[in-house]
Amino acid sequence: MNATSTGALLLCRADPETVRPLAHLLREQMLLTRAGGEWSVLVPEGKPWRGTGPGGGDPEPVDRVLGGWATALAVGSTWPVLALWWDGDRAGYTLAAGFRRTVGYIWLADGTPVGEDEAMRTFAARLGLDPVLDLQALEELTRPDPEADAEARLRGLLAVLTRTGLTLPPGLGPGESADRLRSVAGAQRGAERIEWAGWRDAVRVELDAVEAGSLGPWVRGPRARAIAAAQLAAGLPLLLLGARRRSGGWAAAGAVLLAQGALGLAYHRAREAAERS
Repeated sequence: MNATSTGALLLCRADPETVRPLAHLLREQMLLTRAGGEWSVLVPEGKPWRGTGPGGGDPEPVDRVLGGWATALAVGSTWPVLALWWDGDRAGYTLAAGFRRTVGYIWLADGTPVGEDEAMRTFAARLGLDPVLDLQALEELTRPDPEADAEARLRGLLAVLTRTGLTLPPGLGPGESADRLRSVAGAQRGAERIEWAGWRDAVRVELDAVEAGSLGPWVRGPRARAIAAAQLAAGLPLLLLGARRRSGGWAAAGAVLLAQGALGLAYHRAREAAERS
């Protein structure tokens, strides 16, 4: 590796349709494409690690930038995010999953491991890898090997992940420059550009994703409207019953049902108005 081969990938264990809404919230220009049956990959279009860090100081290291992105994606999802990065001096990964502490590992450019063995065990457990065969292959990456540089270490890590369905397109892997990664990702069938278009559009994208998912019929549509109407119909008598009997419990239940029903109908009307605008 050399100083010009700095690159980074964000691997998400979810399909592109699921990843897209949260990727918008990173407020970064990226390319999103499929990376196997259960995985997607995000490729940064820019090179934020070359810009100045907070306060106008030195540029932030690529691992810190990628770690922040992975954490931001993971805390808002139910699927893990794996950040891979490399530069002229080091290479490594950061795995983020929910609100749990991130785990990572680093190799020097010549392949010398400088991480903790426990990180690989945690990595395997959080991704549901085989605790014997897969873990053994991962632990091999933490042992000295004069024939394996940092790029080879990352390729070894990816080889283990192929057993989970991860398949990166040719040319989209460790050691490639950021420009090359962007070019390869953009040429993939179905690749799409993710870019920040303001909070209003970001919220709209998120709502579209929810409505298109398994909860969609319960959020919007005939079924959702019927539920909202039923909540209103049930809530008013309960509220009146609670007031007549001076029962705070019945009154609260009625108020909650009325509020939920009203919000359901209001949401439906707001979404229809937004689509017409």
